[in-house]
Amino acid sequence: MAANPDDEPRSYEDLVAEGVAVPTEGWDFSWFQGRATEARPSWGYATSMARRLGDAGAALDIQTGGGEVLDFALAKAPRRPLLAVATEGWPPNVAKATALLRPRGVAVVASPEDAPLPFADGAFDLVVSRHPVRPHWAEIARVLQPGGTYFAQHVGPSSAFELVEHFLGPQPDDVRDARRPDRERADAEAAGLQVVELRAERLRMEFHDIAAVVHFLRKVVWMVPGFTVEAYEPRLRALHEQIQAEGPFVAHSARHLFEARKPRR
Repeated sequence: MAANPDDEPRSYEDLVAEGVAVPTEGWDFSWFQGRATEARPSWGYATSMARRLGDAGAALDIQTGGGEVLDFALAKAPRRPLLAVATEGWPPNVAKATALLRPRGVAVVASPEDAPLPFADGAFDLVVSRHPVRPHWAEIARVLQPGGTYFAQHVGPSSAFELVEHFLGPQPDDVRDARRPDRERADAEAAGLQVVELRAERLRMEFHDIAAVVHFLRKVVWMVPGFTVEAYEPRLRALHEQIQAEGPFVAHSARHLFEARKPRR
């Protein structure tokens, strides 16, 4: 969205109202253009996914959101899998993903994030996911064929916690350390998978106005559970004043690239 052309800073009330009005369905973050930035991991997940899709016979995308990443990867893939399926648990995203992915021949299955995957054992030779809420390793291992691959980008520990702790205060160690790559490696191996690659990076984020903060917290709902403008008005106003006085609010996301394989025997 283009920056406001007026010289006068926009009011707190106007910015918050704008952040509240933007729809939150799907994982299209184009609205943040000019409002917030996040550095991208060096490994280029969606492009790497596209290469793997080109080699797959049957592929599953877990927690696809609005289907945007899978749609991009399929468009870039040298060829499409014979079978491509995606799951999603949030009804507005199920509808959006279905509309986006159906033209590419992808079946979107409504499946709660914490439910067993509704597929037969060994149904897929490739399982992918970008930012799953939590990987269900036993289920991933179950639906993979022997020799099949799980290829995903996960959210790492303490991601954007500068922003989280502005609203919630200091978080306990068990919350800060959740999603640690070494723990996920151990969980994957306990489910019988062999981890072949695990890379982690921390990446700079900047929020240029309070509208971007409001929209981000409405969209990424697990950051500040139960977030509403009314409940956090004092902290929002304080952050707005800080951004006005000091410039963009800086946080750091955590991402790790995870590739695991199911043994052939």
